[in-house]
Amino acid sequence: MSAGFEGFAEFDVTTSGTTIHGVRGGAGPPVLLLHGIPETHLMWHRVAPRLAERFTVVATDLRGFGASGTPPSTPDHAPYSMRAIALDQVEVMRALGYERFAVAGHDRGARCAYRMALDHPQAVTRLAVLDIVPTGDAFDRADRDFALGYWVWSFLAAPEPVPEQLIAAAPSILVDHMLNAWSQAPDAFPPEVRATYAAQFADPDTVHAICEEYRAAATLDHEHDRADRGRRRITCPTLALWSAAGPVAQWYEPLEVWRGWADDVRGAAIDSGHFLPEEAPDETVRHLLDFLAAAPTTP
Repeated sequence: MSAGFEGFAEFDVTTSGTTIHGVRGGAGPPVLLLHGIPETHLMWHRVAPRLAERFTVVATDLRGFGASGTPPSTPDHAPYSMRAIALDQVEVMRALGYERFAVAGHDRGARCAYRMALDHPQAVTRLAVLDIVPTGDAFDRADRDFALGYWVWSFLAAPEPVPEQLIAAAPSILVDHMLNAWSQAPDAFPPEVRATYAAQFADPDTVHAICEEYRAAATLDHEHDRADRGRRRITCPTLALWSAAGPVAQWYEPLEVWRGWADDVRGAAIDSGHFLPEEAPDETVRHLLDFLAAAPTTP
């Protein structure tokens, strides 16, 4: 465990679908932090301790990542849909004693977080989404820039076993590409953290699980978003943060997109690459504290 999580306790919780690994620390209203690709919960090591001064902070590895489980998939990829992954996280928080909580997610974790807010509105009191637009919007607005800029989406969603075997040949190449090409501050990733991210891609079960997640994104997650758009709303306050120089800023009007989904949206661009919590932790913490403190949640 990273030194950034000193004072946090590790846990493993069995959910209805798998086992989820995470850490918990601090005291106060509960906040769940969810990571993106190619990371684990360690991506919050510069943010979580500071939030823990005022909140109980839970940071987990998503299903298929890190030390969480990699359950068998199915032909329709349903075990790796965000609907299934979101349910894991609701069950984890309930097992820890939190029926209602705030959630902040980055990248894949943000996709889990907004799906959680749609499927489990009684559980999510506040939602923060970092550097994404909803999956359905991303696919429906896809163009040449998307195809070239987000090629990882198509690569990982390719039929089994093509991406699995290509990644197995040199797992660190993909991880280093994501960390280096998507960031503006490569030194944001300490060697031990970078090594942890790379190590999970050396495990065939983890790689298969991550590919299944992207296959689910291109099928079930897209279908679920299309079914919900205009019919279901995110009713809790929502914060959107994004990289000022990244694709979300270049291709979309992020607040406009999120206002199509949520009733109460605020947000801002951050001078950073894609990995806001690791590249711009001070500004990320400031925005999250202001947002979370506006109306504290209770366990």
